[in-house]
Amino acid sequence: MFLLLLPLAVVAFGWLQFSRIPTVNVASALSARGSRNGTNYLVVGTDSRAGITANDPNAGAFLSGEVSGARTDTIMVLRVDGATTQLVSIPRDLWVTDPATGQKGRINATFANGPSNLIKAVEGLGIPVDHYLEINFVSFGKLVDSVDGITVDVPYPAKDDQSGLSIPKAGKTLLSGTQALAYVRSRYYEEMVDGKWRVDGTADIGRTERQRSFLTALMRKVAGERNPLHLLELPGSLNSGMKRDTTFGYFDALGLAWTMKDASPEPVALPVTPRRTSGGADVLELQSSSTAVISALSS
Repeated sequence: MFLLLLPLAVVAFGWLQFSRIPTVNVASALSARGSRNGTNYLVVGTDSRAGITANDPNAGAFLSGEVSGARTDTIMVLRVDGATTQLVSIPRDLWVTDPATGQKGRINATFANGPSNLIKAVEGLGIPVDHYLEINFVSFGKLVDSVDGITVDVPYPAKDDQSGLSIPKAGKTLLSGTQALAYVRSRYYEEMVDGKWRVDGTADIGRTERQRSFLTALMRKVAGERNPLHLLELPGSLNSGMKRDTTFGYFDALGLAWTMKDASPEPVALPVTPRRTSGGADVLELQSSSTAVISALSS
């Protein structure tokens, strides 16, 4: 009898923990399914400091400087079509029309008018959005720590004095929550090449590539987690720092986790070109070749 009840207890516990994840009602902004085959998840990392204090062990990664207004530090689209998965980075400096104001600006600034506005901005690029998932800095760091860190493979020693990143040796390095935050947030990434520190000239483009590879590793480790103690810690690590749209249910989450446990999402970059606006802002514009990438996401 116990063996029969155990799976039900696990499912019930999972549902209880899942039900505690806060929701955001963005249903009216989500795309109609129509005849599309794949499912697009808009995954957003926000710069909220809610819940972090100066004595938190991860404080150094994201309490430097003041942030005014809500911003997204990471914007990605996870595409799932059967067994095929892709992870598409949307640079935060992409120049778009803000649906709420009609004015041009960086896409990360559209979040200031709420997640529905960001969703509409992404859809304005021609990319349908079926579900919305959001995680803030605090929960991101705790999630990494709850699975005992994530390993990255760097070709050179790396640092970013602004974000607090410090990787003293080349090769595979296990990052804690603190260093993971510093890694994915790095905008002034430097590498030690031939004895000299060299600034990464790819700026936001290189940053999105690092974010994409790290998020892929994190999703695979979380989805493939089998340690019962870690599984029990996961919901607590997310706490109120993760949000899901109201249409994303428990069985949707189970299905996504099952898909991702053995998946290696294909990295996809939107072709962009750097330019400087008349006001002096350094931004990114979509290239004409981005049409093919966007078309594949809307099938």
